[in-house]
Amino acid sequence: MENFKALGVKSDFVKGLKDLGIINPTDIQKQVIPLLLDGNTDLVGQAQTGTGKTAAFGLPLLHKIDPKKEYVQGLILCPTRELGQQVAKQLFRYTKYSDKIFTESVYGGEKIDRQIANLKRTTHIVVATPGRLIDLVNRKAVDLSKVKTVILDEADEMLSMGFKKELDEILGFLPEAQSKWLFSATMPQGIKQIVNEHMSNTAHRITVSGSNVVNAKIEHKFVHCEDTEKFHILLQFLNSVKGQRGIIFCRTRNTAKKVATQLIAKNVAADAIHGDLLQKERDKVMRAFKNENLSIIVATDIAARGIDVADLTFVVHFQLYIRCLTKRWQLHCSVHRSLRLTVDCAHDLRSALQLPLIHPAYCHRKPGRFR
Repeated sequence: MENFKALGVKSDFVKGLKDLGIINPTDIQKQVIPLLLDGNTDLVGQAQTGTGKTAAFGLPLLHKIDPKKEYVQGLILCPTRELGQQVAKQLFRYTKYSDKIFTESVYGGEKIDRQIANLKRTTHIVVATPGRLIDLVNRKAVDLSKVKTVILDEADEMLSMGFKKELDEILGFLPEAQSKWLFSATMPQGIKQIVNEHMSNTAHRITVSGSNVVNAKIEHKFVHCEDTEKFHILLQFLNSVKGQRGIIFCRTRNTAKKVATQLIAKNVAADAIHGDLLQKERDKVMRAFKNENLSIIVATDIAARGIDVADLTFVVHFQLYIRCLTKRWQLHCSVHRSLRLTVDCAHDLRSALQLPLIHPAYCHRKPGRFR
């Protein structure tokens, strides 16, 4: 079986991967890493969360960094602060045995003065959310004029969050960029526009199917129920998995707050993560969850992007994300999005259960129990 060294990855990085238990490359890593190591190129990669994208673009990026040059050489754009923090943490882990390559993660919800101070230190790679990056550039707190490689991670998520204008602006002020790598689970029209406007027409295109996710052992069930029945059914389910830990996704922050409050009233060790919380409040909830003082996190899907927690056994979708026009297409988009969230949160598991609670208006089957 092909290993990372055979793909051209330096032995120092391979050693760091081994410490993380990453021995054999995934399909996207096998296809992408040799290509990106071969020279400067543009790449469009279509792959779901959980296929190993971070190592696929992270390892080639690290190879391109010259640690002796104390300026920003690489830029990674992410949709949320949690995903940005996760990517920065992985890059740090990969470089455990190599020359020091310094990565700084910047995002909204944190004091900008602190991030400006951090960026005054030697920084080779910046991982950023689009809005905060533009704020920092406008304040002349970060110099991107010498960036050679720019990566858009989960580009469709950034688009769905309304960052199209910011992405165009950022890509427009990277004059020295020699390699642009875009990764997305889907390819909506907005992503195609970004590719056509900002990337070479000879850009390589690689697609990895959803069957190649790192953890495919996720059991999928759904409950067909009225909105008024959801909380009662949720309690029934939680009683059936007592002692196990999981995440409940809600579409809106108000619902997340309400569900968490109702669970706490029922003596369930739960708390919520949503966009109204300050970063330190979100960190406090995550610490409690990782320390197993909480068994349940109730989260909005956007707030939960990039959550990386071991030992989850279930993910419940209390509300599916509805964005498209027709009811059938609404359900299709929702299930696709919920799968991405489940894989993102449960990628370290040997197995997991995904359980959406679906209103009858979006189904063609009669009401029933767990499917």
